[in-house]
Amino acid sequence: NSPPDAQLRKLAAAGTLHEPKILREQTERLLADPHSDRFVTTFTDYWLDLRKAGANDPDNLLYPDYYLDDHLVESARDESHATFAELLRGNLPARTIVEADFVFVNERLAALYGLPGVTGARLRKVALPKDSVRGGFLTQASVLKVTANGTTTSPVVRGAWVMERLLGRKPPAPPPSVPAVEPDIRGATTIRQQLDRHRTQESCSACHTKIDPPGFALENFDIFGGYRTNYRAIDGKTKDVGIGKNGQKFAFHQALPVEPFGELDGRKFTEIRDFRRVVLQDERQVARNLLGQLTVFATGAPVGFADRPKVEALLDASVPRQYGVRSLIRGLVSSDLFLNK
Repeated sequence: NSPPDAQLRKLAAAGTLHEPKILREQTERLLADPHSDRFVTTFTDYWLDLRKAGANDPDNLLYPDYYLDDHLVESARDESHATFAELLRGNLPARTIVEADFVFVNERLAALYGLPGVTGARLRKVALPKDSVRGGFLTQASVLKVTANGTTTSPVVRGAWVMERLLGRKPPAPPPSVPAVEPDIRGATTIRQQLDRHRTQESCSACHTKIDPPGFALENFDIFGGYRTNYRAIDGKTKDVGIGKNGQKFAFHQALPVEPFGELDGRKFTEIRDFRRVVLQDERQVARNLLGQLTVFATGAPVGFADRPKVEALLDASVPRQYGVRSLIRGLVSSDLFLNK
């Protein structure tokens, strides 16, 4: 994210920058440079849509525990940046995007995630307990916030995000004549019940059958990523007490239970841990999507049909490193996808 430095210009002027050995050396030099943090930040924000993390303020009636919590917003984005930096630094497998045994948290994020023993504002790498619902970008607070509207969560929005951003399957736009489904904040019906009725319309069924399941897998997470087993509502018989951002107690109602089960490509899942296992039955698609996202970011051009054999060749070359993130970048920089776009 800056003009080429003196060393790159010198090599370009000498006509040697394109040579494979030099290209690899320069790639490693630039990734090791402190300024590569700018790449980590801007790519992660572009890929995961984190520029919207500060939008859609949490509702001050339903979620006063998140309302005006700028520290949590900043910490959540920082976690995503730190996670991608770790993938890059350690050449971790692409599967880590979906499932990881660690998180980067500070005291505020650790409290949200239910992880004890973390104090202070500094982010640090923390090992997760076995079979945790956390780990990977899917369950990070930043991602769960940008895919919610501040009041409710929508499996449609989250499902579309997962399909496009993690699985590389961009869903079609909704028909212009069909209104959006608005979750019931009174707690009388679940979003699943509403969507079941919505899917009775023939024009909606085909797309929602593909989009909704990944979103349902994330329904155990509220508008900022807090884990829940029931929806929160403004009405109801069961009342709970929480602590708001201002330190004062507030009351809210526990509504109907969350139903996070579904089916993706014929494979059933019961909740987020099952869903991750379903997704990782095709690790190559996760790596393929990441490589595509990197290509668009690096060249400004989409991956076309004629580019597919080149993409598959790069994936083949990275198999020994389990589609390592750094390996994918090295391969991309040395390929025609990057050099001739």
